[in-house]
Amino acid sequence: MRKRLSIIAVLVGSPTLCSAQSHVGIYGILDTGFAYVSNQQGNRAWKAQSSNLSGDRWGLLGAEDLDGGTQAVFRLENGFDINSGKFGQGNREFGRQAYIGLKNSEYGALTFGRQYESVLDFVGFLSSASAWASIVGAHVGNIDDLAPAFRVNNSIKYTGNNYYGLTFGGLYALSNQPGAFSNNRAWSVGTRYVRSALAMGAGYFRLDNPDAAGTAGAIGGSGSGTNSDYGGTAGLALLGGSGVIRRHQVFAAGGSYSIGHATVGLLFSHTAFDASINSARADNYEINCNYQISPQLRFGTAYIYTNGHNDQGEHPRYQQVNLGVDYFLSKRTDLYAIGLYQHASGDARYATLYTQPSSSGNLQTSVIAGIRHRF
Repeated sequence: MRKRLSIIAVLVGSPTLCSAQSHVGIYGILDTGFAYVSNQQGNRAWKAQSSNLSGDRWGLLGAEDLDGGTQAVFRLENGFDINSGKFGQGNREFGRQAYIGLKNSEYGALTFGRQYESVLDFVGFLSSASAWASIVGAHVGNIDDLAPAFRVNNSIKYTGNNYYGLTFGGLYALSNQPGAFSNNRAWSVGTRYVRSALAMGAGYFRLDNPDAAGTAGAIGGSGSGTNSDYGGTAGLALLGGSGVIRRHQVFAAGGSYSIGHATVGLLFSHTAFDASINSARADNYEINCNYQISPQLRFGTAYIYTNGHNDQGEHPRYQQVNLGVDYFLSKRTDLYAIGLYQHASGDARYATLYTQPSSSGNLQTSVIAGIRHRF
């Protein structure tokens, strides 16, 4: 729950923001626990692991009322590791999100800064990784960006208002490179419909030349650089591809339907890496179910199948099972346990759960348990 602060100057020392028509909220999530990995580069691992169900964060969300149903809005959101206290997202102070813009009650919102792209915004909520299975439970390599791990710099984003359950939007991120307009640029579009028991979403994302030299553009640093949270280079390798990524495209669509205490979802995504040496493609299929056993207890399960192929005729395949249970001690604090299993087959040699070091074989299992608190 966000704590509403009526006097913004207490936080930012700016008397111009202290009118009765302005407000700011401070919020955050603390999430940490323990993880077991069955095969981490040939060895079992027990470790403290944070940002499991939700990334550790604190943020400021503000708005100032203007004329005609318009507001000036902003968000500054810092990500960190609660176990070490270090900044996340390439050591950025506000690496999770940082934007400012205008929001109108009739026309929607236009924002500028570091933001999430449309596939995650409009389809990600249907994936088990975003909902309850931890970012570790993302589709292999998170190549379709359906788990919240990637942000886009230098972006202009439009988000429409909700029209009888229908929402749509889009994003464009500038390259900021003179004479190389198409290097390290991105754009995306998406739509979502949520009405009663039915939810549906679809989105498209395209990133051009993410490995172009320099720190400007949609990706902060080159695609393989340490200052970027873009994981395309690793994702291409998991599909047997190689070389410099020229274009990364994702199309995703899915839906869910609630029946009583159960919600069943279906999700499909197609990812295409056009690379300088060996391009690769992959289709991800996910079926998931979330069951609210009681107001305090929730159980989830998901099966994911990844079918990949590349220009050398190889067919890497992955199967994954996500299991999760979540017990709410209160509206803001919960305890959770997650089980994850991945099997690599076909031309895929090594199982690699997202964010975990690769196994030395075709199987990898992880069990995560912890506590999460929102404020």
